[in-house]
Amino acid sequence: MTDERLYAHQIAALQSTHDCRVFVFRDHDSMAGMAQQVLSAMPERFTWIGLSLGGYVAFEAIRCALPRLERLVLMDTTAVADHPARRQGRVKDIETVKQGGIEALIPELPSRWLLPAHVGNPALKELMSEMARSVSAKGQFNQQTAMLARPDSHADLATVRVPTLVMCGRQDPVTPLSDHEAMAACVPGAKLKVIESCGHLSTIEQPEAVTSELTQWLAANH
Repeated sequence: MTDERLYAHQIAALQSTHDCRVFVFRDHDSMAGMAQQVLSAMPERFTWIGLSLGGYVAFEAIRCALPRLERLVLMDTTAVADHPARRQGRVKDIETVKQGGIEALIPELPSRWLLPAHVGNPALKELMSEMARSVSAKGQFNQQTAMLARPDSHADLATVRVPTLVMCGRQDPVTPLSDHEAMAACVPGAKLKVIESCGHLSTIEQPEAVTSELTQWLAANH
């Protein structure tokens, strides 16, 4: 439910030194299709930076194209497969959008994803609304359908042997810190970074902190 603007602050800081490409998943209803969207457009080896759904798609890339990953950054995501309540929530969201369009779901998003102190931020609320509209009802259906079929990925993550950064908001209500600790423990040498006063959308909730951490980590692992 987000588009290229999710990484606007990071792209602005990195684009002079890195070839940054942002992928929005609207047109595929499977993790395999989403992974191929990225893999077909990227160089032979590249760094994958994924937040939430971007992390889920990264796990698919690990399964099908691990040698192509040069570095890996997983943000506000989880390797745990959906539990029944989460699956029910996805099915409910699909039905909400089917009945009322994307506008029916938009008002629920800030309180689901953001730090409580950020929920009332007008700029963040407007950005989230605009990004959800950009993804569209079709994109929302495809994303939820793909996530409903998502497997547990800890065993796949344990095959990674490239520099890996795992980062999340301290108060992420969707993919908690404990999930990130588990992911970091799977990869030898992985670094775990916690962004303070932050919910699920760290790149826009605490953009300066995330950009600083990414910039330092990329420089240290070039």
